[in-house]
Amino acid sequence: MTISGSSRSLGNRKQKLPSYLLHQASGQARTIIDGRTIYLGEYGSEESRRRYGEVIAEHSCGVRVDPFAKSGGANRGTNCGSTAAPESLLTINELVNCFMKHAGAYYVKNGQKTAEYDCFKSAVKPMVNLYGSTPAAEFGPLALKAVRQSMVDGGKKCRSFINKSVGRIKAVFRWAVENEMVEPSVLQKLEAVPPLLAGRTEAKDHAPRRPVSEAHIDAVRKLVREEIRDLIDLQLLTGARSGELLQLTSDMIDRGGKDVWLAKLVDHKTAHHGKERVLVFGPKAKLILAKYITLAPGIKLFSCRRDSYGRAVTLACDTAKISRWTPHWLRHNAASRLREEYGLDVAQVMLGHSSADMTQLYAHLNLSKTI
Repeated sequence: MTISGSSRSLGNRKQKLPSYLLHQASGQARTIIDGRTIYLGEYGSEESRRRYGEVIAEHSCGVRVDPFAKSGGANRGTNCGSTAAPESLLTINELVNCFMKHAGAYYVKNGQKTAEYDCFKSAVKPMVNLYGSTPAAEFGPLALKAVRQSMVDGGKKCRSFINKSVGRIKAVFRWAVENEMVEPSVLQKLEAVPPLLAGRTEAKDHAPRRPVSEAHIDAVRKLVREEIRDLIDLQLLTGARSGELLQLTSDMIDRGGKDVWLAKLVDHKTAHHGKERVLVFGPKAKLILAKYITLAPGIKLFSCRRDSYGRAVTLACDTAKISRWTPHWLRHNAASRLREEYGLDVAQVMLGHSSADMTQLYAHLNLSKTI
């Protein structure tokens, strides 16, 4: 038997050798043998070239190359008479690296990675720590439960966060199936792992988030600069997210209305779902915005970033020696007030929720009126 160029001779018959290919989605080198994809490592690397040669040698010797099974170890690819399958080339480490490259390009807004990218990064870390060198094809329900238990044992993550993290790990494998990096059966097994249930796990549950007390809001307002105070007041009046207010420019605000100003946002949390988001500014909110309106188009009204806004609030909480709260909590205050004064439908519109059920989570009835 001879191997030359792109073909091999078997008697008088020539067969084309499997090609060394680039898998665009992952950056991995791969080859396809008998309709099965074998991943070889980073495209163009010396290791991937070596593995390609080993796989071709095994294939030429008549050994059926199984991309999802472990081999007998050091003799892999050298004993052509062996029936042992080669070691899986796609480990958990490699899979996570490939996915995070994808996530770094996918979860992006305005040229910056979104919070979801960081959430995925946090979710996969314990899996990499425990099973980084394990073939992805061998990562099953027991391994996933072990990863989840490590999150529980850490004691710093609440039950809902752990469930979301496990869901993100499953999403990594769903992406891998979509891109033909693991067999669908791997994901199917992982989907069998149910979420942690309240009262049936050692993972803690945070108390339901409530509106911030007026006393605590006032305590913070006394300690922060004017721009932070105005952002707090705008959130209380409109129910807007801090990121929505911080992206405002003069030309985004329609000031044609007599009673209200409107701002239609292009970039917002649910934009990728085709949802529309409009901020409504009434008389009190208009007075605050008027201080920042400028004739220069494209210039942001507020100078601070979302993270600095949040830090200013939590630092003020610490200084005032009160329980920490963040700007996002103010949406609960706004929802409760809007529902009480105008009804659930108005609160739903102001908060930008497509479902009244979500608004119910934010809006809390003032029970003092019924006691």
